Amino acid sequence: MAKIPPLMLAPPLLFIAIAVMFAIGMTRDDPEDLPSVFIGQQAPAVTGEALPGVPQLTDDDLRTGQVTIVNFWASWCPPCRAEHPTLMALSAQGYHVVGVDMLDKAENAQAFLAEGGNPFAAIAFDPKGKMRIDWGVTAPPETFILRGDGTVAYKFIGPLVGSDYEQRFLPELEKAAAE
Repeated sequence: MAKIPPLMLAPPLLFIAIAVMFAIGMTRDDPEDLPSVFIGQQAPAVTGEALPGVPQLTDDDLRTGQVTIVNFWASWCPPCRAEHPTLMALSAQGYHVVGVDMLDKAENAQAFLAEGGNPFAAIAFDPKGKMRIDWGVTAPPETFILRGDGTVAYKFIGPLVGSDYEQRFLPELEKAAAE
């Protein structure tokens, strides 16, 4: 009987380990879901600047006693443009919608709002992206649902459009509003 060198066993064992890892990953409830570490915690501080001509977002705006939708956006972001009518509709329905304009130029943000309307009760202008890092935002658009006391109820990554919006975001918004 020939002895098999240990290094000959390494490739098949490595393959089996990777296959098991993939199999476990594929059986998760939602492999796309990246839960925020802030769920159930107080929302991070608001540190952005004022955007000329628009009320500045403050920490008090996140703790109004009503559900607050915090949307991270930028004028240069095509998905942000796609979701803008949804934000306008949510604002028109009476939801408290606030925004964080990130990694943008003030004049571009103002032109974007002048063109499509302003759904935001207040905006934090974050040209260097510091608030984005504090909130764990990877890229715009990302939207948080906050309870009335300022705790994070839900984080939605991507534009608020289509069936993903209807099946994931709206039920979480309704749940937070019912609390």
